[in-house]
Amino acid sequence: MHTTSAPLRTAPLMAYALVGVGALIMLAPFYFMFVFATHSREEIFSLPPPVFFGDDFLLNLKILTERIPFWRNLGWSLYVALANTALTLLFCSMAGYAFAMFEFRFKEALFGLVMATMLLPSFMNMIPTFMIMDVLGWIDQPRALYLPGAASAFGIFLMRQFVASSIPKDLVEAARMDGCSELGIYARIVLPLLKPAMGTLGLITFIASWNNFIGPLIVMRSPEMFTLPLALRSLQSPVDTEWGALMTGSAIATIPLLILFALSSRQLISGLTSGAVK
Repeated sequence: MHTTSAPLRTAPLMAYALVGVGALIMLAPFYFMFVFATHSREEIFSLPPPVFFGDDFLLNLKILTERIPFWRNLGWSLYVALANTALTLLFCSMAGYAFAMFEFRFKEALFGLVMATMLLPSFMNMIPTFMIMDVLGWIDQPRALYLPGAASAFGIFLMRQFVASSIPKDLVEAARMDGCSELGIYARIVLPLLKPAMGTLGLITFIASWNNFIGPLIVMRSPEMFTLPLALRSLQSPVDTEWGALMTGSAIATIPLLILFALSSRQLISGLTSGAVK
């Protein structure tokens, strides 16, 4: 009796221990990033490296703001991420609702074309994106970062699947019979029911936009217009990189994402799984 129950009791403990070790390994880079943000460059490269917080955070912050317009870059990152998130939620929810609830000519072909764009590697869009932004006169303009990708294929797919599995067609038909307009149905019925999926898509879009490096690299030219990833990259040089200041900027840039994920992680999981089960 005891010989059979002992392995059953130790198995969960071993699983928890394995998960704990994995979590520590994954969290170690974040911890050391925050630790190095409070040390000078000389201390960071000392042997052994520091493992506890130091006293140079304000000095690193001063160096950071002297070398780049950090707070302006932070503001542009926030503006671009919020604008990209808002437009993506609007256009993707409308497109997903249309693909799920409406019947129109070439519907399946158009949806297949939208899904096919997900197969294209991102680097293939670099030259066409720059050429189009140059023709439009949007080089060094923030709108070049959030308007081109406002209707993502992933967002349209996520919204379509959620609408098809969670919103009954009978409900939409009943609203039409009551004389509600299509815009009214979308605003009063569809959007409230789309909150889980929109929360998930909004979180994913905000994080992707906040961390976007290639987009600003293609279209931004002035350091004052850089978003945070590009601005922090400009701090690096072959001979004179202030790693303490760089870690300070990276830590400050990570804090909003950590807070956002901590507040909405349950929403993210529920939104990703709710559309998969009818």
